[in-house]
Amino acid sequence: MNDIPVKPEDPINTAILSVAEDQLNGFHQHPFHDISRQTGIPIGTVLERLKAMKQAGVIRRLRQTLKATNLAQGALVAWNVSSQYLDSAFEWLKAHDPFTGHIVIRTTDGHVPGNQYQLWTTLKVPAGLNTLDGHCQVLAPRINAQGYVLLPPKGIFSLGVGHIRRRGLRPGDRTSQPASMDIPVQTTPLTPLEWSVLKALKEELIDEELVEEPWQARADSLDLSLESFCQQAHILEKKGVIGRFAAFLEHSGNPINHTPVSQFNGLFHWAVPPGMEIRAGAECGRHICMTHCYWRSGGEPFGGAQIMGVVHGQTKNTVLAHKAAIDQHLVSCGIPVLHTTVFWSLKSEIRPSEISPEIYSKWLNQITSF
Repeated sequence: MNDIPVKPEDPINTAILSVAEDQLNGFHQHPFHDISRQTGIPIGTVLERLKAMKQAGVIRRLRQTLKATNLAQGALVAWNVSSQYLDSAFEWLKAHDPFTGHIVIRTTDGHVPGNQYQLWTTLKVPAGLNTLDGHCQVLAPRINAQGYVLLPPKGIFSLGVGHIRRRGLRPGDRTSQPASMDIPVQTTPLTPLEWSVLKALKEELIDEELVEEPWQARADSLDLSLESFCQQAHILEKKGVIGRFAAFLEHSGNPINHTPVSQFNGLFHWAVPPGMEIRAGAECGRHICMTHCYWRSGGEPFGGAQIMGVVHGQTKNTVLAHKAAIDQHLVSCGIPVLHTTVFWSLKSEIRPSEISPEIYSKWLNQITSF
């Protein structure tokens, strides 16, 4: 495949990735055919390009995502870890806690509320086996954390990726209407068969599965027919636990051109007057540049921030220009910004959190036994 273009900037790859990153919502029995249909690119070319980009490291993984908020308790966690322990804490979580998903070391442009919280993680804990706080108490001494703040979502205004699709956006580009707010729901009970199918679905596809029937091997592993496997997947989708089929791009430099898909990643915080959180989140979340936008309660450690979101860009000035446009838009809507800041990503490990109750029970027994 040495002669197959793998850079995201290649026109055919751009078209494929613009769909594959975040446009295939729900379960798709034939996701690659759907990419082909939406782009007009032959299925053989779609498979060839995706496989080549994955082998080159441009695509980090291809997988069926889940709506984990409906499967486990979840929160963003801000950790107060002194600089001397940051790297070791990062590596410990990466190696030993599959329930910690994104692991990011962040910094600020000065002494601002929350600047001592330099380690940020996402966490999922299966319901009934532990609490979010209990899990963090297990982790804290193992990563030398002096403290932590749990930031569970109260509302979700934007959640996606689409870095390729978002390239070229102008500051202030937004949808015609404010974003709607999704409210995290109670965890959804699943049958043993549904858990088996769900666990098979969520694993990233290997090269041999980049074929026209990607789920055949998963069905075979469970001794199910492909028809039965896909039927269960659609049941899971109706239960609200299936996200999207997606290609995840490598954020850092890749071995082809050492050009990251997004050089800078800013976590924005806004504090607005109490009672205006939903309006503020809806106005922030309608800005297309925002891949994530949540209502969370940061409290005093973070200057009272309630709206938090992420924007990616090729330059720091690009990210700041997007933020300035959002700030200006909030003011134009009559929403005062009482406090705002940016936490910049320095180092990250991006992966899905484990959500299996069975795996959690085994993990908790093992981790607390030494």
